[in-house]
Amino acid sequence: MTHQVHAFEPPERFVAGTVGPPGERTFFLQARGGGRLVSVALEKVQVSLLAEKLEELLTEAQRRFGVDLPELAPVIGDNEPLDTPVDEEFRVGTLGLAFDVDTATVVIEAIAAGEVEPEVELGDEDDEDDEDDDEPDEDLDRLRVRLTPQATRQFIERARRVVNAGRPPCPLCGQPLDPAGHLCPRHNGYHR
Repeated sequence: MTHQVHAFEPPERFVAGTVGPPGERTFFLQARGGGRLVSVALEKVQVSLLAEKLEELLTEAQRRFGVDLPELAPVIGDNEPLDTPVDEEFRVGTLGLAFDVDTATVVIEAIAAGEVEPEVELGDEDDEDDEDDDEPDEDLDRLRVRLTPQATRQFIERARRVVNAGRPPCPLCGQPLDPAGHLCPRHNGYHR
C-alpha cells in the first residue's frame, strides 16, 4: 500500500479545532489550500504539546538564527469553526517540528499512527534484522505544513484557546469536571 504526503507549503489556513461537546470532543489539525482540505485526528494532549513546542522552537530560532518574531498581541485571530466536511484522513501518531533557516519557516509534520503487529521470532537469537527499527516508518501517511513565524504564532494562540475551551478542571485534583461533578481522588471518592 502506498502512503500519501499531504503537503501545504504554505496553506491558506492551518488550525487546530474540535468536533463534539466538551468531554466528548475529537481534536483535529486541519489544512486548507489549493482546493484541498485535509483533516487529521489527534489527542488533546498532542495539541497542547504541539503549541508548547512550537513556542519553544520559535524562541530557539530567534536566539540561534536571529529570526524576527512577531510580537505577542492580544488580537483574536482565526476563531472560525473547522471547515466542513471534517473527514479524518488518519489519526496522528507522531508529530515532527523543524525550522527551515533558508526560508525562515516552521515545518510541522503529522505522521499517521502505525499499526503495531506483534512480532514472533522463531529461530536463532543472533539474527540482526532489527537494524531499521529506529527509523520512522516511511510507509505512513503524512500531513506536512510550512508556516511563517506569524502564522505559527496565530496557530499557537488558537490551539491554546481550543484546548482551554473544554471542561473546567477540578481545583483539587486537576481532572476535568463533568456537569454532574466527578469522583475526586482528593476526597476519597466522594462526588465533588
